[in-house]
Amino acid sequence: MNAKKYIAIMTAVLAAAASAAYAPAAFADETADTSSETVTESYTSVHSLSNPAATDEAKRLYDYICDNFGEYMISGQQESTWMGSADYEMDYISETTGKLPALRGLDFMNNDFNGVVKRGIEWDANGGIVEICWHCGVNGKGYNEALADDPDFDKLLTPGTDEYNEMLASWDKAGAALAKLQDAGVPVLWRPFHEFDGMWFWWGKGGAENFKKLWQMMYDHYTNDLGLNNLIWVLGYADDVKSGWYPGDEYCDVIGSDTYRGVTDNAKGWELLLKNAADTKPMAFHECGTLPSLDKFIEDEVIWSWFMVWHTDHIMNNDKENLTEVYNSDLVITLDELPDLKAYESDLIPDDSSLPEESSSVDSTSSAEESSVTDSSSTADSSSSSDSSSTASTVNNTSTASKTTATTTTTTTTKTSTDASPATGEKGIAASVVALLTAASIVISKKID
Repeated sequence: MNAKKYIAIMTAVLAAAASAAYAPAAFADETADTSSETVTESYTSVHSLSNPAATDEAKRLYDYICDNFGEYMISGQQESTWMGSADYEMDYISETTGKLPALRGLDFMNNDFNGVVKRGIEWDANGGIVEICWHCGVNGKGYNEALADDPDFDKLLTPGTDEYNEMLASWDKAGAALAKLQDAGVPVLWRPFHEFDGMWFWWGKGGAENFKKLWQMMYDHYTNDLGLNNLIWVLGYADDVKSGWYPGDEYCDVIGSDTYRGVTDNAKGWELLLKNAADTKPMAFHECGTLPSLDKFIEDEVIWSWFMVWHTDHIMNNDKENLTEVYNSDLVITLDELPDLKAYESDLIPDDSSLPEESSSVDSTSSAEESSVTDSSSTADSSSSSDSSSTASTVNNTSTASKTTATTTTTTTTKTSTDASPATGEKGIAASVVALLTAASIVISKKID
C-alpha cells in the first residue's frame, strides 16, 4: 500500500472514531430537553392518625370517619365464610333492607389470609370500607385457640425467647397479608386483640399491663418494622370497658365497645369509653348482636362512628322491621351513600391563623404544611364504676377527634429539564473535533497529490 492511500485511510479511521465517540452528545435526541418529572404531593389530613407516615388512603378514610362521628353512623356487618358463600350476611341484608352495609368486617381466623385479601380488595373496589379482626392462638389458627391458649407473658414479651419469636412469626403472616392490601391501595380498620378486657381470649389473660405491652409491641412491629402504613388502629373493648387497659393515644386511632346483651345499652359503653379510655378519639360500636332501634340511638344521643352486627344467627335474629328502618334512615350511611373515599377531602378548615404562608417557589405549587399535634398518653382512670357524670349531649361535643391541619388538594408539579442528557454539554466539542479531522484528511490528501 503506498503512502498516499495509507494516510488517507488512517485519517478516515480517526474521523470515524471521533464521530462514534461524540455522536451521542452531538446528535442526542432533542426530545430529551422536554422530559419531565411528575411529583405528587401527599394529602394533608385534618385529623391526625397515630402513625404520621399513614398512606393517603388511610388519612382520607380517617378524615371521613372523624367528620361524621356524632352526626351519622356508618353501617357495618361481619361476614362468615362457612355458610356456603362469603356473602351470606350481605345477601340477607340486601334482600331484607334493599341496602348493603358500608363497612365489611373480615377475620384472619384459621389463617384465611389470601381469602381476606381477595375479598378486601373487592369490597374496596366497590367503594366500601374494610375492617379486619383476628381470632387466633398465640401462634395462629382460630377461635378455639384464641380461647384455650394461656401463655407465659414473661417469656412471650421478652425478645429472643422461643415464645416471642414464634409469636412474631405468626404476626408476620398477617403482616404480609396487610402489606398486600397496602400495595393495592386499601386502607384497613385494623382491630386486633378485641374484647381484651373481658379476659376470655389469651391476649387478655395476662392482665392490663401485659396487654398494653402486647398491643404496643404489635403496633411498633407493624408500623416501624413492617412499614404497614395503611392501618387505622381500632381498640375494641368488651362491654364493661374496664379501666387501666388503655395503651395510650399514640397507639390507637379509634376506640370502641361491644355488647351481646339482650337489651343493648348504648349510653353505658359510650360513657365508660370516655371515662376509662379517651375523649379525643372517634368511638365505634365495634360488635353487637342486637341492633338498637333508631329511637334508642337518638334518645341516648349516642351516634357512633359505626356499628357492626355479628354474623350468622346474630344478624338473622334481628327484627327485620328494625333492621330495615335503621338501614334506610338518614342517620345511617350505607354502601351506596359513601363518597369516593380515595378522593375524599375534609371540609373542616382550621382558622386562617393556623394556615402557613404561601410559598413563592417557582418549581412547585405550595401546599399547606401539616401542623404537628402531640397527643399526651392517657393514663387509665382507676375507678371501675359504671356511673358517669357526663351526659350524652356533652359527649357529642367533647369526644370528636382533634382538627389539626388544613386540608389541601393533591397537587401535581411538572419540572422541565434544560439539560436532560448528561452528554449534551459536549455537543460543541464533538462537532468541532469531527470537522477538524475531516478538514485535515482533505488537506493531507491534496498535498500528497
